[in-house]
Order: sequence, then structure tokens, then C-alpha cells
Amino acid sequence: MKKRCRIIYNPTSGREAMKNDLVDILNILERAGYETSAFQTTPEFNSARDEAARVARDGFNLVIAAGGDGTINEVVNGIAPFKQRPKMGIIPAGTTNDYARALKIPREDPIAAAKVIAKGKTVRMDIGQAGKKYFVNIAGGGLLTELTYGVPSQFKSLFGYLAYLVKGAEMLPRIKPIKMHLEYDTGVFAGKASMFFLALTNSIGGFEQIVPDASLDDGKFTLIVVKTSNLVEILQLMTMVLNGGRHINDPRILYVKTSKLVAKPVDEKMMINIDGEYGGDAPMVFKNLKQHIEMFANTEKIPLTAITFSKTPAEVDASEHFVEGVEHLAGQRLTNNGQGQESKK
Repeated sequence: MKKRCRIIYNPTSGREAMKNDLVDILNILERAGYETSAFQTTPEFNSARDEAARVARDGFNLVIAAGGDGTINEVVNGIAPFKQRPKMGIIPAGTTNDYARALKIPREDPIAAAKVIAKGKTVRMDIGQAGKKYFVNIAGGGLLTELTYGVPSQFKSLFGYLAYLVKGAEMLPRIKPIKMHLEYDTGVFAGKASMFFLALTNSIGGFEQIVPDASLDDGKFTLIVVKTSNLVEILQLMTMVLNGGRHINDPRILYVKTSKLVAKPVDEKMMINIDGEYGGDAPMVFKNLKQHIEMFANTEKIPLTAITFSKTPAEVDASEHFVEGVEHLAGQRLTNNGQGQESKK
């Protein structure tokens, strides 16, 4: 019996390359053993999310998000609430494609991305939960929120990451810190900061050194709090990011690992950004869902330090039963040996 796959693709992502490559992608997946169908998203709110939920309910083996980071986020939000979830693949067709970059999936070649899925190598990826919403790459508040909201979607499609750089340069002179109260696994940050964010991968806004020690499946977020709002100091920190991730030990940065975060505003409203979109206002609780979704990835190119290869609960149970069995047999053998020695006496 063939496995079933549904491609959910956004026809307006990036430069609309998916339309030209769809037939070839379908052929690649069919040859890999999948009975494959495609769904084109509509302008309706949560079109990709709702289709992904239908795919999960119908017991499909694989769902593929073909589009930008927004499409990936919607598909994850569609399947994440289910106990039985399909595996997930990604065919990038957006602008920054942060998530695909972290999984080492080709970002300029949809055909090559489909071939990664056909190889069958996966990683059990952590995802984040913020209230009733889920995210795959980043959540935060402060400057980050203002920056991503300030770039119109049409500029993202036309100019890609350059649009973020231009908007960021425009905003930097008027950055101001806000008071935050952040509770994480090992402590509390209570003070002023220009932004905080929780990262699940090492790729944020096109930069791969912001979280140089990122793990994709260890059940931990990387919490980064930027305490300064001084323009010169922020530029210094960005230089440190580009020069090997040296910012993580700077006193102007709080850099810790945590499985949970409670973010509370103090004197003013704090909007929360979830994977580049408005996700509500603080207070908000963020939880890391360890190894929640099995993603196809180019595992040969992902650094070994980024994947823990942790066992699933079923594998842990099997391992424990095996150890118990060995110990039981060993105990019996010792008992039998003891009895034999007594009889000889």
C-alpha cells in the first residue's frame, strides 16, 4: 500500500517558482513511494493551516509545506495539535527561508529540495508553543516585533532580505528599551531591554551565528535578551555576531537555554512576534515541545552538534525493557551458580 503525501503550496510565495516545478516534484515523490496530491492555498485566513489539519485527520503519512516561512508556520500549526502527526517536508519558495536554511535544504532549487525529501532522512524537531499558537523558528518582543511588522509583504517578495535591512537601518535611530519581566528555567530577567527572542534554530533573519550552539532537538530554546538600545552598541553587537558569534558572552546580552519562558510587560504594551507575524500581547507563556514533529532534512550537512539523536519514548521503553531482561537473566545465572557451588560443598 502506497504512502500518502499532500503538498500544500503557496502560489504567491517568492517569485511563484512552484507552479513551474510542481509536475517534476510530483514525479520525484511518486518515485519515492508516495501517492502524492497537491493543494493550492487561497487568500482565505489560515488556508494552509486548515488544509494541514485535514491531512492529519485523514491519516496522511507526509505533508509538505511549499512556500515561505509563513506557509511552514501555518502547516505546523495545522498538524501540531494532533496526537498522530504526519511527517513534514519543506520546499522553500519564500524570501529569507530561515527554517530551510537551518535544515540545510536547498533554498533556490525546489527540485533539489524535493530530492532531499525523497532520500528519507529526518530529524525530530523541537517546536515552540505560545498560548494556542505554535512556532518553528523564533518568537520575541521589542525591536524584533517592530522590524518584521514594518516590512510590507510586497517588499519582502520583491526585495527579499534587503527589505529587512533597509527597514532596520531606518528604525535603529529611534530604538528605545522597554521594561520586561522574563522568567526562565534558571532565573529571572527584570529590567529594560530593546528586545528579547527565543530561538529554535541557528538561522534568524538570514544570520547563522546569532545562536552558534543551537540544537534542533534538545527540548531547549535559546533565550537572548538585548539589554542595550544604544545605536553604536547594537552595531558593535552585530559585528560580534558576524565575527563568529562572540556576542554570547557580552555583558550587554543575556544568553541562556530554557525549556520555558513567561514574558510579562511592566509599564507598557509588549507585542509578541511569532515566526515573523503578530502573535498577541504579553503576558505570554512559551513552551518547548521536544522532538514534536519529524521533519525531512539534509542530515549529512547538519552539524553533529545540532542534533542530539535522542530516542523517542517508544525507543526508550524498548531499551529499558531490554536492559531489564538482561539484568533478569544475569540475576538468574548468578543464582544458579550459587546453588551449584553449595551442592558441591
